[in-house]
Amino acid sequence: MSSVNIGKQHPTVYKGLVKLDAEVKSALDLAGVDPLLVELVKIRVSQLNGCAFCLRMHTRDSLAKGEKADRLAVVAAWWEAQYFSDQERAAFALAEQVTGLAVPERRTWDDGSLTEDQVSAITWLAIVMNAWNRVAITSHYPVAP
Repeated sequence: MSSVNIGKQHPTVYKGLVKLDAEVKSALDLAGVDPLLVELVKIRVSQLNGCAFCLRMHTRDSLAKGEKADRLAVVAAWWEAQYFSDQERAAFALAEQVTGLAVPERRTWDDGSLTEDQVSAITWLAIVMNAWNRVAITSHYPVAP
């Protein structure tokens, strides 16, 4: 067997993930997380997971929302670049912690630049983005020019 599109194989489960994604978007909106930061976090999580499908989609989405190519070019090395605010850096570090589940737990993101609502919403964003990456990768979604 080559691959199975798990979303098509179990559409009810896939629809549940779509619903969770919508709930996370609402939480992000209520927490006041900038939509561009949401896309940047999705990109960073997708970089860590090696998900080409999601990288292409969220790079395009961020460009459509007004993100600059220079900032996108350095997301993979955000800690070295001076392009990002303290809040964006904290969000990247938090998303990386959730994605990597470092032990012992690192809290390098906890510099006070994120509210409790934002920490929760961005944590959920990283969780759901990790799930989407795994769906796309294991289902071998095509990524062609």
